[in-house]
Amino acid sequence: MTKRKKRAGGRHGLQVVTLCISTALVLILLGLVVSLVLSAHNLSDRVRENLTVTMMLENDMTQTESQQLCARLRKRPYISHVTFISKQKALKEQAAAMGSDPTEFIGVNPFLPSIEMQLKSDYANTDSLKWISAELKKYSKVGDITYPRDLINQVNEMLSKISIVLLILAALLTFISFSLVNNTVRLGVYARRFSIHTMKLVGASWGFIRRPFVWQAVTIGIVAALIANGALAAGVYAWANYEPDVLSIITWQVMAITAVSVLIFGIVITAVCADLSVRKFLRMKAGDLYKI
Repeated sequence: MTKRKKRAGGRHGLQVVTLCISTALVLILLGLVVSLVLSAHNLSDRVRENLTVTMMLENDMTQTESQQLCARLRKRPYISHVTFISKQKALKEQAAAMGSDPTEFIGVNPFLPSIEMQLKSDYANTDSLKWISAELKKYSKVGDITYPRDLINQVNEMLSKISIVLLILAALLTFISFSLVNNTVRLGVYARRFSIHTMKLVGASWGFIRRPFVWQAVTIGIVAALIANGALAAGVYAWANYEPDVLSIITWQVMAITAVSVLIFGIVITAVCADLSVRKFLRMKAGDLYKI
């Protein structure tokens, strides 16, 4: 009898370890999806904020007036960064790009001073830029407002398509993850189906029978989530050592939300799956237990 109990306990312990590892692997997959969706949002914001709007200034604007204008622009709620380009700096940049100095042929500096602006991501679209351009032109000694209209439209369309694809992928992988964890938990409950039937025969209530299975599943879900979060954190750490700039996209907020999501999903899905599986066997008659 003691040997049988030890063998049964060993099998049960192996099932718990297998369930924990299987759940952790599924949670790693889910964590990758969550972090990918959140990182894609950060990447889209970064791309939009790198689009440049150029404000051309009149030739007679003084250095003091340009500095005052830059200070006023920095206070606008839609502008994230402002850079003043003087006539001399514009000449130097163009001379470097062209390989020759235009003043040698013309005799004067042909370039106008300008201000380059990066907008906040929410305003980096053609509709917002129309009224932003009209507002900026109201400042004195301001000429044309230029920005890459076609590029902005292409970037926004591309990012919208990527977001839709990622959301579909996330929904699909969430369903697959639920199915995999559900099957794994069901196998663990299946191995103890006769114990469930025995407890039902001695008069135990369904809630009393379900409780230890659900709590065990929750414990497994927590342990699996910790393993999954550890693996994801190690992956981000290794990637950051190889490419440090990745931390500007996979921020600590992304990692925190991913970790919490993995933990919540691990607890909820294992508890729900265990409850559903136990209910299934509670409804079955004794003869049916031998047929499955």
